Amino acid sequence: MVAQRAVRARGVTKCFGDVVALDGVDLDLEQGRIHGLVGPNGAGKTTLLGLLLGLAVADGGALDILGMPVGRALAAPRGVAGFVDGPGLYPSLTARQNLAALAALRGQDARTPRIDDALGEVGLTDVADDRVRGFSLGMRQRLGLAAALLTAPRLLVLDEPANGLDPAGKRHVHGVLTRLASEGTTVVLSSHRMDDLESLCSEVTILATGRVRFSGPLGKLASEDRELDYRLLTSDPEGARRLAADTAGIRVVGDAVAWRGAEALVVAAQVPALDALVAGLVRADIAVRELAPVVSPLEAAFLALTEQQEADR
Repeated sequence: MVAQRAVRARGVTKCFGDVVALDGVDLDLEQGRIHGLVGPNGAGKTTLLGLLLGLAVADGGALDILGMPVGRALAAPRGVAGFVDGPGLYPSLTARQNLAALAALRGQDARTPRIDDALGEVGLTDVADDRVRGFSLGMRQRLGLAAALLTAPRLLVLDEPANGLDPAGKRHVHGVLTRLASEGTTVVLSSHRMDDLESLCSEVTILATGRVRFSGPLGKLASEDRELDYRLLTSDPEGARRLAADTAGIRVVGDAVAWRGAEALVVAAQVPALDALVAGLVRADIAVRELAPVVSPLEAAFLALTEQQEADR
């Protein structure tokens, strides 16, 4: 069974004067997925999020959201919630009062139990009656997410939702987003934190200069034909170095590096050659204690694709 698309964009363009923010963007987002949006500053991420939230309209192309074509009026499509450039909040009101006011403005149910549930889900119960002007950036981000939850969105659009979050706050937010996706909500989030995206997202879109450079499952970015640098920690660093040098497709990168109080080897390889190296280490009775990319597959692909975009200009 093919999943229904939450977003379908074809040839979407958006300009601000002479600046082309989006240049023929094609995008398909399926329901019930967490989709990451990454790109360098000025890539068009905020513009695209604004289109999804109804804060701007495209100059050209076609955009369907939740099965409905988006018109030319500035209006948030039904079933869509989120924020760009941080949530809009009333600093003089408490967290609970903010949610009640926002619910009233939307003509929604503003009963206290519903609001308390949203605050509890994002971990703000203890500060529900504190004024927002004293909130940290991370607390404001969580309150913005709570406001979006009040609408029971089918498409949730978030701009840098992990900004300012401490580990507990991040755990709350990640838990909420994972639950929403499991219940069928599509989540689109932009972030410069590659680790957050890799831990949350099943799919990612990489933008550069307003164009889509990649869109698809994260697994495709770690394809077997892409060479990455890997950090290799073993029980016998010198033996591992000799074996790596003799393994086809393996390139030892520089001298050993200190890593967690031990000596680690850095090798460049594609996945098949790396598999052969690990098998050789096992046969040589050399224990593999850690093997991980020096730079994550997402970050490596991001750098390669955006650098290629700049070279093509």
